Amino acid sequence: MTLQEIVNSSKRIVFFGGAGVSTESGIPDFRSVDGLYNQKYDYPPEEILSHTFFMKKTDEFYRFYRDKMLCLSAKPNKAHLKLAEMEKKGILSAVITQNIDGLHQAAGSQNVLELHGSVLRNYCMECGRFYTAEDILNSEGIPTCSCGGVIKPDVVLYEEGLDNNTVTEAVKQIENCDTLIIAGTSLTVYPAAGMVRYFRGRNLVLINRDATPMDSQADLVIHEKVGEVLSEIKI
Repeated sequence: MTLQEIVNSSKRIVFFGGAGVSTESGIPDFRSVDGLYNQKYDYPPEEILSHTFFMKKTDEFYRFYRDKMLCLSAKPNKAHLKLAEMEKKGILSAVITQNIDGLHQAAGSQNVLELHGSVLRNYCMECGRFYTAEDILNSEGIPTCSCGGVIKPDVVLYEEGLDNNTVTEAVKQIENCDTLIIAGTSLTVYPAAGMVRYFRGRNLVLINRDATPMDSQADLVIHEKVGEVLSEIKI
């Protein structure tokens, strides 16, 4: 079956996406040859983006975070726009994303489950006051609240657990869909990657530039750019 035929025969599609969905918007991924993990810093990005590092070297964390994680000029690409269109037409029930850029919502998607949080939300660790991504970008050093507390991005750092409510809803969506489209993810980051095992539907579709550990289990595997593939779907 082609992707178009699968979409045509589906009543409840869920999309599960990773960094490869946003690379076409100019946001670097982590593990590709030109990704963040292969660039040179005083510390490995995986260490910088950990809870321990944030607490101990907050200034250094924010220097990296402003430079590499706040891509506020990025715009939704063809993948984001097509998924929003599919939701509007009633055939896509949810987007589950490992990304923290907010581009699905910017494209118009309503039911977006952000497994790893969002750079667009930031909170004071003392009083809970909300701050925008622009507030963080325009601050210097360690951003602090008017109460004096340190502001922390609402993103899931290494060593931190995922939000239980988000995980529960994501699993429920995967369990109840007839087609699961997984795109732009290496399926190596847990616990997010482990959610795929809850799928009991008819069609498992994998769209990724490189092979994944689940290719052999999929009904359709496409090794191309996510935006190019999804944009060809006619609804």
